[in-house]
Formats: sequence, structure tokens, C-alpha cells
Amino acid sequence: MDYTNNLYEIRKSRNLSQEDLARSVDSCRNTIGNIERGLQDPSLSMAYRIAKYFELSVYEIFPIKEAAK
Repeated sequence: MDYTNNLYEIRKSRNLSQEDLARSVDSCRNTIGNIERGLQDPSLSMAYRIAKYFELSVYEIFPIKEAAK
């Protein structure tokens, strides 16, 4: 199962820097940047912390891609 990543768009729409988000979810700026660019998958714990911070579901931030037919 593969997913997409809306973290960058959501973060920017709320006028947050990567540093601000990282501090709020007990992470570091590099980790947030790597997740946004798709270089690193968030841990389940991190995905939940991010979703809770934005008051969104994990699936709204990291939606599952539809399978190719």
C-alpha cells in the first residue's frame, strides 16, 4: 500500500515553518523536511502526532493512493 503526502501544503496553508511544526510534534526540522519531500516515511507515532496537531485524520495528511488498474 502506498500513500501520498499533503504535509507541505497543510503546513504552508497554516503559515507554519518546518521548525515550528517540528517543535510542536517533538521532532526536528530535518525530519519534517524529509517527510514532506518523501525522503523519509513518518513513523506511526509521528503521523499521529502530526494529525493531532493539525486536528486532521492521518488519512487527510497521508492519503492512500488508489491501486493502478
